[in-house]
Amino acid sequence: MTKTAIVVGNGVVGLNVAIALQRRGTQVTIVAPDAPWRGASWGNAGHLAVEQVEPLASLATVRSVPRRLFSRGGALALPPRAFATWLPFSLRMLRASLPARFARGKTALTAALATAIPAWRRVLDEAGAPELLRIDGHFVVWETPESATRGRAAWHIADTGTATVRDASTTEVARLQALTRVPIAGAIRFEGSGQIADTGALGELLVARFVAAGGVMVHGRVRAIADRDERARVTLDDGATLDAEVAVVAAGAASAALVAPLGLRAPLIAERGYHIEGDPGDWPADMPPVVFEDRAMIVTRFTGRLRAASIVEFAAVDTPPDPRKWTRLRAHVAALGLSLRGPVAPWIGARPTLPDYLPAIGRRGAVAYAFGHQHLGLTLSATSGEALAALLHGQAPGFDLAPFDLVRFG
Repeated sequence: MTKTAIVVGNGVVGLNVAIALQRRGTQVTIVAPDAPWRGASWGNAGHLAVEQVEPLASLATVRSVPRRLFSRGGALALPPRAFATWLPFSLRMLRASLPARFARGKTALTAALATAIPAWRRVLDEAGAPELLRIDGHFVVWETPESATRGRAAWHIADTGTATVRDASTTEVARLQALTRVPIAGAIRFEGSGQIADTGALGELLVARFVAAGGVMVHGRVRAIADRDERARVTLDDGATLDAEVAVVAAGAASAALVAPLGLRAPLIAERGYHIEGDPGDWPADMPPVVFEDRAMIVTRFTGRLRAASIVEFAAVDTPPDPRKWTRLRAHVAALGLSLRGPVAPWIGARPTLPDYLPAIGRRGAVAYAFGHQHLGLTLSATSGEALAALLHGQAPGFDLAPFDLVRFG
């Protein structure tokens, strides 16, 4: 039994690791420098994307890069000034996209995603807030007959894991058409995918659950983590130290630097996303997330607000935001005539992404880790927390963790 643990990071993954450890009797301290709802964990689309079993590190993704570039109207941004950051990552991603590695990654991701929603049910039921979990699927819509034909055909033959796909009904298409002034040429509905009803409320709930179970929050930035005689020592920027049987690195895009001195190689990139949000106006409260695939944009209704999210920007985590990305989002919303009312607030956050688009989950000595969940951080956080907690208590995780060990990077 692991009696004491320090979790570095208070995003959705770190909080779920901490709560899963508490469930097994571990005394847990979380160390983090900021409020839990400011990072990418809480600024995402709220979508539980169990259908995304195929890693984005694929030859299909590589072939699609030219038409997806931001400079050509797409959502993929490769800023010239960040060339030294994204080029090495892109070369590693290309190697990870080769058929054999892609197939192994898909098998691993499929197994993990199959456990994602049941894990969220357990977490939210125990926290007394099952209503935050909505398993109501999502829509994908197209604006031209050509893109509708291509998109519908592609999704109907795709492997979508535990989710299923069907053509949207006449009634559903009419509801979707009422959302926008642009004619909808085609639509499909996923069933079995889900949504967190309010990411901000989720952050507050998980923190309250952690504290109520005896957890300790320490405000500070971690400078170093050491494995000392089978115990972990965490050193903060102010020189203070904390000791425990195990330290768990769940610090998102900051994780690579923390595990490197331990001989663990994690070639992370900060894959930055942008969103805008405002008052939902007359957008239906029960409408599942809607993906406007021609614009690579997902629109989600949360409690009291509507969020439009897009953009994959490869850059360093501290690179200043690019206002053109928010301008593009505002233009999409205006062109579609969506019910997003002012004041409209912009946001940017960094998804921690590894070249093979698989998370890093594992342990070396007195240091464990759970980070690098790319677009699936919210989706996989509850099951990742349960799996790592099981590993640290000598129990069988809910899915095979071997493919997620950082040993894969040498």
